[in-house]
Amino acid sequence: MLWVQSCACFTAYYYYYHNLVPFPSEKEPEIDVQLPCIPLLKHDEVPSFLYPTTPYPFLRRAILGQYNKLDKPFCILMESFQELEPEIIEYMSKICPIKPVGPLFMNPKAANSAVRGDFMKADDSIIEWLDSKPPSSVVYISFGSVVYLKQEQVDEIAYGLLNSGVSFLWVMKPPQKDAGLELLVLPDGFLEKVGDNGKVVQWSPQEKVLAHPSVACFATHCGWNSTMESLSSGMPVIAFPQWGDQVTDAVYLVDVFKTGIRMCRGEAEDRIIPREEVEKCLLEAISKGPQAEERKRNALKWKKAAEEAVAEGGSSDRNLQAFVDDVKRISLEVTASKSNKIIDAAADLVNKSTANDFAKLVEKPAAAANDAVKSAVNDVVKLLEKPAANDIAANSKVELVEV
Repeated sequence: MLWVQSCACFTAYYYYYHNLVPFPSEKEPEIDVQLPCIPLLKHDEVPSFLYPTTPYPFLRRAILGQYNKLDKPFCILMESFQELEPEIIEYMSKICPIKPVGPLFMNPKAANSAVRGDFMKADDSIIEWLDSKPPSSVVYISFGSVVYLKQEQVDEIAYGLLNSGVSFLWVMKPPQKDAGLELLVLPDGFLEKVGDNGKVVQWSPQEKVLAHPSVACFATHCGWNSTMESLSSGMPVIAFPQWGDQVTDAVYLVDVFKTGIRMCRGEAEDRIIPREEVEKCLLEAISKGPQAEERKRNALKWKKAAEEAVAEGGSSDRNLQAFVDDVKRISLEVTASKSNKIIDAAADLVNKSTANDFAKLVEKPAAAANDAVKSAVNDVVKLLEKPAANDIAANSKVELVEV
């Protein structure tokens, strides 16, 4: 099983599924949630699919359905790393066979780390445009591949950018064709007023953008992939969560990892963030004050920790190697078990049948048997074809040695 959210969110779903602590309900919609080794979560900070009023109950069912099968996998690979969530990973590892192996996209053993599952082709001019900007001067804005903002919110973000005067790279994806959503548009005259101070694209090579020296911060929806990429790139963030695990990830980015400032609280807040608040967050994020410098130091600290985790001998590297070793061991055990069954059947047939009958055994299990087992079975067939084979089969004990 591969879990691509944080261990904190894994724990929240686990405790909800097993009804171990109270969660927001229709009777008590605003209770706080205390989970082990996790900061106290306010009612709107638990994964929003667990809200009693979530508009996505089918997603809650889909996620919780995985917890029906936790007794079956011998390992849960997790897109996190030990140093990022040490206490909760250690705690939950005593309950479930967790192996944090992230950040997966940084794994040096990957054939090509630039290959990603992006839905759209990135604009090739993006890096050239970033090259033209001063260091730490650009705000990168991207809300992932699924989040769809209201048109009014897009307008407020646009005017906040315009009023702040900061340089920006804004990814505005078109909605999927079959989603039935309207195409979001920018305010009239916005691009003309912005000029070369801003760039709006449909998609971008996010890892390269976050690693670019001209980018100062990342305005993000706080999805876990983007969270891991921001931490692994040493990039401070503006937290703009919407739903799902994003609201919990935002808590960690702002209050635990201390790399971000908060612009909103997510869908439970149910309000449009006005342009004045957008402008304030943007200016604070790119400021040179002590708080901004601290966020950058913290981000660089997590970048180093992520690099060490996936390096040879690091925590994620060791866990991934242990997983591979376990797979090999189990595969050998399964193969050996199948081989033993075939050998036992062959030995039984030696005592009961002729060479022709025994040859039939080779045809049926051959597809499932390995080459060594095939060879052993064929050796027995040859033995039975020798003179006095019937006497040997009838009067002697034929011992098969597993190869």
